[in-house]
Amino acid sequence: MVGLHEWPLMFFTVIGQSVAGAFIIMGCAILSGKLSAEMNRKVHYSMFGLWVLMGIGFLLSMMHMGTPLRAFNSLLRLGHSSLSNEIASGSIFFALGGIYWLLAVFNKMPAALGKLWVALVMVLAALFITAISRVYQIDTVPTWHNGYTTFNFVLTAFIGGPILAALLMRIAGFNLNCVSALPLLSVIAIVVSAIVATSQGFELGSIQTSVQKAVDLVPNYGTLMGIKLVALVLGLSCWIAPLLRKNNPSVALLALGFILVFVGEFIGRGVFYGLHMTVGMAVVG
Repeated sequence: MVGLHEWPLMFFTVIGQSVAGAFIIMGCAILSGKLSAEMNRKVHYSMFGLWVLMGIGFLLSMMHMGTPLRAFNSLLRLGHSSLSNEIASGSIFFALGGIYWLLAVFNKMPAALGKLWVALVMVLAALFITAISRVYQIDTVPTWHNGYTTFNFVLTAFIGGPILAALLMRIAGFNLNCVSALPLLSVIAIVVSAIVATSQGFELGSIQTSVQKAVDLVPNYGTLMGIKLVALVLGLSCWIAPLLRKNNPSVALLALGFILVFVGEFIGRGVFYGLHMTVGMAVVG
């Protein structure tokens, strides 16, 4: 598949945005005050899954840099480099989120401070999502330096985040019928994603340099984006179909749904990296 050579970054960006989106959803549930004390405890335990996935994502991103030392060196231009800002925002989100989780599960977090801490980490999650997209706004890469990059990266959080949050909350024993409108967020995001993919497909024909055309980079663009859309719809159906029958989705079905959604977003991210091209002598169109 196109862009597969960048699979560590593909995994990191998709998982990172999904985890950030899932934390925001779970944070809203915690801050709502509608969870019983027992359910609140179980939801916090299940949140461990977020930090496991985030940790794996960071390890893979270090593989892309060659050595962990390079990851630390990339922080030297904090505030001036989009890459430095991405690593810093992700690390702070990961660290403060993890510390909150540890204090919460060991009952060492005061209630008032806990709410403020959750709200802060939710803000950091949103900043992290934005920071990832900023890394690829490179003016010498015309296929990336546009609004489509920002749209697609942010949409991943709205598509992968809710179903990941639903899976973890279901593991905690939460009845997802209580938040039956939540999948609508992902449905809207998938519709927008399809519109963005179609619009970008048409625009690729107008981008070319003195040595190559954008459409030649991913000649099967339409097919791959179609497969992505099918995977997303099937994945989301694993969550929505039981709710339509007033049933609480099973953990296994939600796990399958999240895997399908991840595969769909992974394919889309592969197409994104496959579209990399530099300006060269000039850009036409």
